[in-house]
Amino acid sequence: MRGLVVKKNADKFNVKFGSQEVICIARGTLKQDGIFVGDKVSFDKKAAVIEEILPRKNLLIRPPMANLDTMIITIAPKPLPDLYLVDKLILFCFVEGINPILCVNKIEGQDEFYSKIEKIYSPILKVVKTSALNNSTSELEKCIKGISAFAGQSAVGKSSLINSIFKETLEKTGDFAKKVERGKQTTRTVTLYQTKNGYIADTAGFSKLDESLINLEPNEIAKYYPDFLPYIDKCKYRSCLHKHSNNCGVAAAANSNLISRERYENYLKFLEIKELTKKVRKK
Repeated sequence: MRGLVVKKNADKFNVKFGSQEVICIARGTLKQDGIFVGDKVSFDKKAAVIEEILPRKNLLIRPPMANLDTMIITIAPKPLPDLYLVDKLILFCFVEGINPILCVNKIEGQDEFYSKIEKIYSPILKVVKTSALNNSTSELEKCIKGISAFAGQSAVGKSSLINSIFKETLEKTGDFAKKVERGKQTTRTVTLYQTKNGYIADTAGFSKLDESLINLEPNEIAKYYPDFLPYIDKCKYRSCLHKHSNNCGVAAAANSNLISRERYENYLKFLEIKELTKKVRKK
């Protein structure tokens, strides 16, 4: 039979298939290879043994999970959005084959703020607005397909949004409901909880994102900026890293506001860190 690993506890795995769930152990070398929450597996129901890990879409180290489909990057007017973190998360998604959704929460009376964010990001991904305060999450819930996880700074309302989404099933989720109400995540494990259209991963792994987790060389980074792509061919040199230059199509586009200046500055910041890291590795 085939199922989905929705929880891991030491060497035991909760595998969900249809509306049922069974606790399994891993067969043989699978223990050494590692089984992650989100893995699609083949298992023997009678023996309660996982026999095979099916091909993965992606595998994340922090948080430890597999096959993430959607990342809900959440920001709010307060605290002031860290757009560098937002752009790192978007880049991470594009590299790992994850669909990024930008969720603008606490939007009550913040039309100007929302318009600014939408102008920057709507050319490259879906932007939705929510209000956990008013239980206005219907548009966001439509975006939760497959396995989804929330990401973003602390205090932007991720926990409140999750509670709002699970308003009809919180009692069934037990510890998860209590945990998100506290607004502070302490566990390092990952558990998947089912929604109408998919699963939400209970994880604290995306409040920060170390640059080292995005495995790109400096000359590869711009390829994952879809808003840059129309202007890369206008660079004079193929080896262009799109720094400030008269011969760079991307830099010229940023200077002319054809692409977001904020996005471009965040690209330069990320590029600088990657170049420094590369120099350190060579020493």
